[in-house]
Amino acid sequence: MNIRSTLQTLNLEVQDVLHNNILSFWLKMQDKEHGGYYGQMRGDGTLVKNANKGGILNARILWSFSSAYRVTKRQEYLDAATVARDYILNHFVDKVYGGTYWELDCNGNPLDTKKQFYALGFMVYGFAEYFRATGDEESLRMALKLYDDIEAHSFDKVQNGYIEACTREFGVIADMRLSDLDANYPKSQNTHLHIMEPYTNLYRALIERQMDGYDDYRKRIETSLRNLIDIFCNTILNPITHHLDLFFNMDWTRGVDGAESYGHDIECSWLLHEAALVIGDKELIARVEPIVRLVASASEKGLNADGSMTHEANPVTNYIDADRHWWVQAETVVGFMNIYQHFNDEKALAVALRCWEYIKHNLVDRELGEWYWSRDPERNINRTDDHAGFWKCPYHNSRMCLELIERTSRLLP
Repeated sequence: MNIRSTLQTLNLEVQDVLHNNILSFWLKMQDKEHGGYYGQMRGDGTLVKNANKGGILNARILWSFSSAYRVTKRQEYLDAATVARDYILNHFVDKVYGGTYWELDCNGNPLDTKKQFYALGFMVYGFAEYFRATGDEESLRMALKLYDDIEAHSFDKVQNGYIEACTREFGVIADMRLSDLDANYPKSQNTHLHIMEPYTNLYRALIERQMDGYDDYRKRIETSLRNLIDIFCNTILNPITHHLDLFFNMDWTRGVDGAESYGHDIECSWLLHEAALVIGDKELIARVEPIVRLVASASEKGLNADGSMTHEANPVTNYIDADRHWWVQAETVVGFMNIYQHFNDEKALAVALRCWEYIKHNLVDRELGEWYWSRDPERNINRTDDHAGFWKCPYHNSRMCLELIERTSRLLP
């Protein structure tokens, strides 16, 4: 393999998909009547203009267009990011109790007012990225306010870690589940992953611009981030299988489910590495990097002969979800590219490239734009789940493209 030529081709291909397939689609999803972005397009391509609007979708739109503008400097992406930013500030932010609402109706009125900390994390991620892209201090202040909300109401000061959810007023809530597919535990790998991820971005934003008056926040966020890294390395990581266990009780006893999520494994491998690299402590990096490699290696259990990654499986019950979900494939490419970039592992590069080939030929929708939700092992397209919606957002796939653009640019002399 001519690696230089391969990386050049990859760079050009992901730029094309980013601009002409993913973000071009989402630019057309702006809701000109009610503001913000439409909440749903069904798998068959039907746009549901009166669909409810989810906090996760809008936060991820904010992150995606902000990051795309930061990397490419295209004005249309800044304009799109600003639409998302303003809509969140005007409609999702709870101006009475703090935090952000989980769901609005199509007119922007609060519908589900619970505080799901996974969603607050994505809001931090989006506002921090808008600040990175533009220097807009109002967005930085909002990201820091949401960080404070998470630390005040989600962080478990007794047994460590972060709980899943609260009521609007940050009171106790019985059903903490992120979705109907999740078990009802107070702590999860998924929420911790997506709190570590935005804290990394917020910390990076602060150290990049070195603005006066934020030293205390820099120190606090670094402390939070180091703690999250420790939680992953010492508690969430299963010391026997090297997969990430998914659900936990308040005292960190493990849930009994036993499922293995290969997409989260490979996603965590590079986000954990990123967190340590952004902090920049050589001793921390040296401690984390062997774990990064172990988790990435454990995820290989889900790799298929066609280059794709299986969604998840449960060796206890023999259940396998063998569908090739869009987000899992995107994270597989980034995760193994990260292993190649930092450890010069050409086998990992080959895994990333094979998965990218699968994506190009099986998930990129050349007609509607964006990617299909998934295909099954026989390559039948999933048109039951959304083409765009509450969980189907321009985040995993746009981030994959942007990561590859930046990473291949660094690798090419």
